[in-house]
Amino acid sequence: MSKVRILWADDEIDLLKPQLFFLEKKGYDVSTVTNGHDALDLLEKDQSVEVVFLDESMPGISGLETLSQIKSKYAHLPVVLITKNEAENLMEEAIGSQIDDYLIKPVNPNQILLTLKKIIDNKRLVSEKTATDYQMAFRQLHMEMSSGLDYKTWVEFYKSIIEWELRIDSSDANHMDEIFHNQKSEANREFSKFIEKNYQSWHKDEEGPIMSHQLIKDKLIDDLEEKVPTIFLLLDNLRYDQWKVLEPIINDRYRVLEEDYFYSILPTCTQYSRNAIFSGLTPKGIQEYYPDKWLNDNEPGGKNKHEEFFVKEQMDRLVKRDLKIQYFKILNTEHAKNLNDKILNTLNNDLTVIVYNFIDTLSHARTEMEVLKELAGDEKAYRSLTKSWFLNSPLWNALQKLSEHKHKLVITTDHGTIRVNSPSKIIADRDTTTNLRYKVGKNLKYKGSDVLAVEDPHNCGLPRPNLSSTFVFAKDDSFFLYPNNYNKFLGMYKNTFQHGGISLEEIICPYVKLDPKI
Repeated sequence: MSKVRILWADDEIDLLKPQLFFLEKKGYDVSTVTNGHDALDLLEKDQSVEVVFLDESMPGISGLETLSQIKSKYAHLPVVLITKNEAENLMEEAIGSQIDDYLIKPVNPNQILLTLKKIIDNKRLVSEKTATDYQMAFRQLHMEMSSGLDYKTWVEFYKSIIEWELRIDSSDANHMDEIFHNQKSEANREFSKFIEKNYQSWHKDEEGPIMSHQLIKDKLIDDLEEKVPTIFLLLDNLRYDQWKVLEPIINDRYRVLEEDYFYSILPTCTQYSRNAIFSGLTPKGIQEYYPDKWLNDNEPGGKNKHEEFFVKEQMDRLVKRDLKIQYFKILNTEHAKNLNDKILNTLNNDLTVIVYNFIDTLSHARTEMEVLKELAGDEKAYRSLTKSWFLNSPLWNALQKLSEHKHKLVITTDHGTIRVNSPSKIIADRDTTTNLRYKVGKNLKYKGSDVLAVEDPHNCGLPRPNLSSTFVFAKDDSFFLYPNNYNKFLGMYKNTFQHGGISLEEIICPYVKLDPKI
């Protein structure tokens, strides 16, 4: 490994020979100058310098002036300020100028070494520690996965997997990526087997997780009894890992009171899962109670046009007092700005429901636009894009306004999404649905190991478009392709984010309750 290049600027450099000798013995390459002008000249000529030690008090231009010029030209070059005192105004100015550390004269060699370790070696040390820790955890995770998890322990396991994924991302332990993703894929295969074995029994009133159609009754109603304005924010397509990257931002203004979960029903897509959340009914129940409000996949027309109606109907059934309810669906920038302008008016409501479609839109746009495929090429980039959007969104601006007033905030979703990589051929007639992660139709022909097939949809709370309708759900990272134009659509959809099928990412959904820090 090449030596780390250090530039040390100090007008008393001759007095620092012991420190310089110490650094050279430790394998560092140190260049010295006696003033700020020479420091700037050397940096102009030598782009290999990796850290600068800068005396605060030098003739000519001061250390702080030199620091300012260094940062204006080399913003990411680490600078350590060396000073004879810790005067508050000096340190405030230095910190405001983005110093990476400071040392007080006389400088102890071991202090210098610790500073270098922190600045230069920090990422490497964190990466190595993360890799070592994950190697130790790998076997434990494998044993847990093989131990016969139930619906509760699958959630805890999934959270552990996401914690490791985020930790590996932030530590740049890239050499662990393949091992981690192999383990995550194995987890999704086992989870798909678990869903295949248990899903239909949960619809027969056997013990199971809270599911989409039970969410409001089991989780939200108690909060409404407290008679505090409640904002129910549903971010379409929000995965648990995306919530975890948004959480630190939101924590600036809100306290997390409870981080819970629910299981999305199948298919894990908006038409089914979100209608189930707002109606408090399975899709089969919606079709039975509100036949004019339900459209099957093969019927023309919008499939989510009655959400506000469903919310109010469910509240009438569940709450004995009259509630003031307002509903917003944010589909574009104009809607978002309108919500931001009116957000404080929601404090006059008992319940405000906000459906925010950006993440779902991003997922679909990524499939269709090459530039977004580049920007969100994998899970790490997808999370980063979600975070960047949220930080600069009218939604975050609206939530910051709300955070200055008493209310309850719930953040949740209707389903997640998974990056698909394994094509699975299917043969179907022209009336079959176009979704890549589930199909409903007649006379479907498919590879049995890739799917959960439901021949009687009523057993899963689903409508039956006709007497011979079958639902098939893609498991883990599979996606359906027809034999016609197979290679064309393989290139189009492989490595894109899709939903509708069975995976940890699609089914296990966050449900987070917060209140403002006021």
